[in-house]
This record gives sequence, structure tokens and C-alpha cells, in this order.
Amino acid sequence: MARMTVLPSTPGRPGDARSPGPVASPSEILRLAEGVQLIGETAGSGYRQPPSLVRRADGQTIQLTPLLYLVLSHIDGTRTVDEVAARVSEGFGRTVTPDNVRALVDRQLRPVGLLVRPDGSQPEVRKSDPLLGLRFRYAVTDPERTRRLTEPFARLFHPLVVTVVLAAFLGVCWWVLVERGLASATYEAFDKPGLLLLVFVVTVLSAGFHEFGHAAAARRGGATPGKMGAGVYLVWPAFYTDVTDSYRLGKGGRIRTDLGGLYFNAIVAVAVAGVWWATGYDALLLVVATQILQMVRQLLPLVRFDGYHVLADLTGVPDLFQRIGPTLRGLLPWRWGDPKSTVLKPWARAVVSLWVLIVVPVLAFSLFIIVITLPRLLGTAWANLGKQAGLTDRAWLDGDLLEVAARVLAIVALAFPVLAIGVVLARLVHRILTTTWRRTTGKPLRRALAGLVAVVVIAGLAWTWWPRTGTYRPVQPYEGGTLVQAVSAATSGLPPLSPAGATPTGLVEGQRGRMVTAWPDENERPTREKPKLALVLVPRGYDPGAGGTTSGTSPARGYDPGAGGATSGTSPDTPPPPGPDAGAGTEPGPDPAGGAAGGEPAPPAHPWVFPFDRPLQPGEGDNQALAVNTADNTVAYDVAFALVWVEGDVPALNRNEAYAFASCTGCAAVAVGFQVVLVVGENHIAAPQNIAAAVNYDCVNCLTYALAAQLFVTLDGPLSDAGMAELTALWEQIEAFGTRIPDVPLSEIQARLDDFERQILQVIEKDQGPLTGQPTPAIPSGAAEPAERAPGDSTTSSTPGPAPGPASPDGASSAPSSPEEDGTPTGGGTAGDTGDAGTRPEGSTQPSPAEPSPAEPTSAPEPTSAPMPPSTAEPLPGG
Repeated sequence: MARMTVLPSTPGRPGDARSPGPVASPSEILRLAEGVQLIGETAGSGYRQPPSLVRRADGQTIQLTPLLYLVLSHIDGTRTVDEVAARVSEGFGRTVTPDNVRALVDRQLRPVGLLVRPDGSQPEVRKSDPLLGLRFRYAVTDPERTRRLTEPFARLFHPLVVTVVLAAFLGVCWWVLVERGLASATYEAFDKPGLLLLVFVVTVLSAGFHEFGHAAAARRGGATPGKMGAGVYLVWPAFYTDVTDSYRLGKGGRIRTDLGGLYFNAIVAVAVAGVWWATGYDALLLVVATQILQMVRQLLPLVRFDGYHVLADLTGVPDLFQRIGPTLRGLLPWRWGDPKSTVLKPWARAVVSLWVLIVVPVLAFSLFIIVITLPRLLGTAWANLGKQAGLTDRAWLDGDLLEVAARVLAIVALAFPVLAIGVVLARLVHRILTTTWRRTTGKPLRRALAGLVAVVVIAGLAWTWWPRTGTYRPVQPYEGGTLVQAVSAATSGLPPLSPAGATPTGLVEGQRGRMVTAWPDENERPTREKPKLALVLVPRGYDPGAGGTTSGTSPARGYDPGAGGATSGTSPDTPPPPGPDAGAGTEPGPDPAGGAAGGEPAPPAHPWVFPFDRPLQPGEGDNQALAVNTADNTVAYDVAFALVWVEGDVPALNRNEAYAFASCTGCAAVAVGFQVVLVVGENHIAAPQNIAAAVNYDCVNCLTYALAAQLFVTLDGPLSDAGMAELTALWEQIEAFGTRIPDVPLSEIQARLDDFERQILQVIEKDQGPLTGQPTPAIPSGAAEPAERAPGDSTTSSTPGPAPGPASPDGASSAPSSPEEDGTPTGGGTAGDTGDAGTRPEGSTQPSPAEPSPAEPTSAPEPTSAPMPPSTAEPLPGG
């Protein structure tokens, strides 16, 4: 959620770029600047004298006193200065002269860009640029589109729905965090990169859905949400929704808007728990954990998260960061009576003061920690970037695309925070320098003092960031990482624990130190990651203060001096070796029997085993169902339904494909592709293609079934609203059927799809009259010749079960292939392409054996190895 920073109205300074220029004359007609909106007084304000808000065309919100707002509200583009003064006097209850109005206009309203200039030109405005604001904004929707997208979700804020969802969310949280746990979910996610990517994608999408919650909550209260988009906040990318218009709402409506995003996070958690219940993938439970973490983070009121906006709306102070300076100055005893320190109500002033006293030290200390630990962060990021790059190359050579995608995401996750920290520090330095330079103009003593402070800060940074030994050393897993250790490392420059040049004095029980040890040349040196046992002999009656020496290794963390004198130690200068399973990733399925020799990662459990290339990804306007099964005793379904509109003279080259491949024992793969192509208007290039392929390879007791059905219709023009509504309702029924296909007998699927095709044609004919051409049945043979058809505007094609191969222009197709009963490896088939107009081949559904292919299988990741839910696609017409 994002609300535009609220700025107080301040008089223009000499030389300010926003200075209004010539003063208003008595006869001048005052006009508002283009796009200025009067929001009004904020309900439940924490100010003694509640201010009013005004929003400019650029989205900037400005806080005005009641008198300024009254003047602005009487400026309608037809009144002169004298007329405005008369109106304001009536409403204000006191005499306001034209000179007063001219002073307010020239010193307050024009400098902030609320009125046009005296010459009639629009003012030059400058938006606020808060240090902790959202940067690099990119709007995806405009306010009107945001309203249309989010208005249906406003119904989710019905009290009954909210009660049910929150109760379910609390139950899911208790079950996941207290009873079930996340161990199995974490293991499965990291064991199967595909599931890890799925968790990442769902988490990112849930962040966007979070913003839908803010917009829907604003719509529920009667406000109009603005643009939606993405940007960078602090060090991470973030979505945003402009809900500045929610200032029109009361306190309850604003707080509901603030919490709407968290409510939608709860909806995502409950929905994902339902998907887990249906599929059994434990990795999905990590999404529930990420939603909880997002909610906890959003509730922190330290920066402009949801918790910050909740606190601002509870206190009635629109922008808390604008109150930091006045609040700190007001805490000084000699400033207690300053009018600027008493503008807030006592209770609001107490809450804001407490917030300032917490936030300022926390942010200052966070900045200090970032500065002193930046060398270690850079060293760690650089080392891990190199490691991830190596793992990416290995995964690319292995053909493991999922592993490649996971490693690329890891590289982005490592690089982006470092770059963002650099941007934040650069902006902070620039802001401090420009502000100091402006405030010390004409004050040489203060400028000299500021220069001295700058020199001291630069010297401190040089000392902290100077590339000494160990300064840029990557963070190791054995390091504690406490605040005390971070400060100590920065201030000491990582010196040796014993005095330089001093002779080691031996190990003392309970003390950490460094010792000189002797190791054979042929032995590998120990490290903290791979320690070795060493025997430390301590003479009887040994006095550590007597300067005696001994040999051994420095004790590792958790050293127990009572364990017989044996301890494990490491050499901190030795880099940690890569883990034996670094970069290894497997597809869903049983684990391999054992790892490769020499600690090499095991090969993928399910490579692409078929003697032909994987089908290409569908292009724009195409539809593809791809079911691949290499897991024994499982069934893989893939269903793809698509309604495609082709407008204008765009080439209609739409492809509808269904591929079912299996290489397993006691398994099945079913692919169903159904595509309806509606061409609006005259089209000179139409070559739709309908392809189905079913292949069994190295299979025992397995079944593959592929069905591709395509309906191609040319319309004289767009459907009427009634026809479009009827077609939409029918397509919803078709989609519902697609979700139930795993429960439908295979022998009934094609008949059901044929019935849907007839219903679609009936809807079109009802709306536009009889079509000029009608489909005719084809010869029901496995290699049938196409039936002749009169020229027309409607064609349908249905291809059950052929294997991949070159397209057949005559529409020939074959039945889905199946293995021999004795378990002999089988493969092969024929191709079916019924893209030519006027063909409707139908194949036999009896399984037929095929010959084994001698081709060598290629290596590629396996997309499906377990029952998959059906998927549907519905490209809708634009406009």
C-alpha cells in the first residue's frame, strides 16, 4: 500500500523555484491548477485544529490550514480576488480582505502548485522525495482499471466472510506451526527445485494480491484506489497501490484499508492449505509460512509498512515522519511551550513522541550496523555469487532447467540487496550534503563546522572499509553474528586475539585463543567447517601464567575441557569446501540408490528419456496439453482449454496440441487439448493446426491417451452483448468440465467435447444467423482420408492419440499407442494434423503396439511425474 506523502503548506522562500512570480491583481480571476482535488478535513484527526487535505494532479497530497482550504474551496475559475475575499469572510466568520487573499495566494497556494499562474500557465510542481519512500515506480494500471479489477474483491470484506476466513486462518496457522511443522516442507522444497520455484512464484504473486486487498478495502469504504504497480522500497522490490483517496474515509474505513492487504494474505494462506490438502505437496506449506512472515513484517511501524499506516490513522497524524523534527525539538524543556510543539492533541502527541523515541534510535543503529558490516556483506555476496555462477554452469551443462532457474533467482537475490544498499547510502549522502549546504549558506562558521564533521566521518569510513586482512572476508557459518561481535570487528580491525609478536602461552580451560600447531605436510589442514581431532597435553601442575607452551589446535565452539583433553580445531584462513550436494537437484520421484563417486552430484532422477525432442513451447494464440509420466504406478493428467479470438486480418495460424508420453511401469499419461478459435471479420490467412500424439517408450503395463479437438469459426462481426454473455456462460461450463476430466471415462471425453462444439455453434448461429458452411463427418478410420466438404466458415477437427511426427496434410491420424502386454519396450506412432479446412478425421481408440526406437534419449528435466491438476487457458478478446 502507498499513500502519497502529506506535505504541509509552507511559504515560498526567496529564490525558490516554485515562487509564484507576479502577485495577484484585484481583478484577476483565480483558477485552480489542472487536476487539483479537494479531499477535505481528515476525520478523527490528532491535531488540535484538524487540517484539510488537497491532492494535485501528480498525486502529491498537501495539508492546508482551515483558512487556506476555505480560500481554495471558493476559487472556481470565475471569481476575482475581491469576490473570493467576500465569500471567505462569510464562511470564516471574520473579515478577510482582498489583500489577505492575495497574500495567501502568492505566498502559500501558488508556491505549492495549487493555482495557475497569473499569466494563465500551469505551475511547475515538485513532488516530495522522502528518503524512506518508494523509488523507481512503474505503474501497471490506471485508476479506472484498478477500480474495475478490484471491485469484485470488495465483497470479501462482508463481516460474515471476514469471520470465516480469519477463523480458518488461525486454525491453519496453529496446525502448521504447532502441530505439523515445516521440516518436511522445507526438505521437499529444496529436494525438488520445481517446487521451490513454485513456492517462490506463489509468494511473489501473493505480494501483488496483498495490494489488491488494500484497493478492495478502499472500494468497500467508498474511496477510489489509484494506480497499481511496482517499485523499490529500501532494498527490495515491492508492489504498491495508491490509496490516497482513503483520506476521505473515516478512521474505521482508513484502518480497514490499511489492514486489507494482511487480510488477503490470510486468504492466500487458507487457499494454499486447501491446495495442500488436495495435492499432498508438503512444500506448499512453506507458502503459509511466508504469508505469516509477510504479515509480521508488514505490521512493523518503523518504516512505511502497513503497521506504520495503521498507527498514523489511529493517531490521526497523516505523515508521522514529518513530525520527527518538531517532536524532537518539542522534547527540549525550553521548547515545551512552543506553538509548533503543541499542534497535536495531548494523547496523540504522547503516542507520536513514543514512536519517535523508538524509531529514530532503531533506524540510526540499523544504519550504523549496515555501514560497519558492509565490507563483510560485500565479501559474502561476492563469494556466493561466484559459487552460484559455478552451480549455474553445471546445471546448464546437465540440462537441468529448473536448477538453472533456481540458481539465477539465487544470483538475483544476492545481487539486488547489495545494489539497493548502495543506492540507499548514496541517496542518504546526497540528501545530507545538499541539506547541509543549503542551511549553511551565508553562515561560514556553521559551514566550517559541518566540513570538520564530514572529514571525521570520512576518516571513520576509511578506517572501517580499508582493505586490511580479513576486512572483506565472507561471513562463515561458525561466526556468531551478534551485535557485540559486529561492533568489535569494526572497531578493532580484526586484530589477533593475542598481542602481536607474543609467544603463545597455551590453552586455558574455558578460553578461546590461537596456538601454533604442527601438522604433517601430507595431511589436509583442518578448517572450522571440517575440523579434526587433536590431542592437547597439559602437564600436571601446569600454570598458564608461567609461560609454558603446548601444541594443539584452537578449540572449536562448544569445547569441553572435561572431555579428556581432546578437542577439534580449525584454521580460520582455510576457505570452506563446497558441500557434497551443492547444486544437486532432482525431479519428483524416488531418490537414486547412491551418489556418484568422488562426491559428485547424482544425475537427475528423471531425465528426458524419449528418443525425440521435447515439443516446443506453445506460441501466442496456441494451446498445448503435455502429459509426461516417468514415475511408476502414477497417472499424469494435463488438460488445456483455450478460447482464442482473432480480430482483423491477423494470420490465424493457431495450433492446438495434445501430447501424452509415458516411460514407466503400471502408469498412465492423459493429455486433452480443446481450442476454440473465433475469427472476427475477413481473414485472408487461416491455417489452424490440430495435433495429437501418444507415445509409450520402454513401458510395462502403461497407457497413453492424447485427444486434440479444435473448432475454427469465422464470424461476420463481433457478437452482441447477449450473445457474448451466453458464450461466456457456456465457456464457464466447459472450463468446469475441464477440471473434472480426471473423473470422466476416456471413452466419453470426445463425445462431450463434440457436444460443446455444437452448443458453441448454436450460440453463434442464434446471434448471427446460419453459418455458410457446416462440418461433415469424416471416415472413422485410423488412417482415414478426409471427407469432402462444401466451402464454409466453420471447421472442426478432432485428433485422438497419434504420436509425434511430421504433419499430415490429408488429416490422417492414428489411435493412441499402448505397450505390448509382455512388457517389451515400445515406442513410435504416427502424426495427426488436421489443420486443413474441411477435415475432421477421427481415430480409433483401440490401443496398438508400436516398434521400439533405437534412438538415444536426450537429457532434459521431466515436467510431470505425479497426478497433476488440469489446467485451462482462456485468452479473451481485447476491447
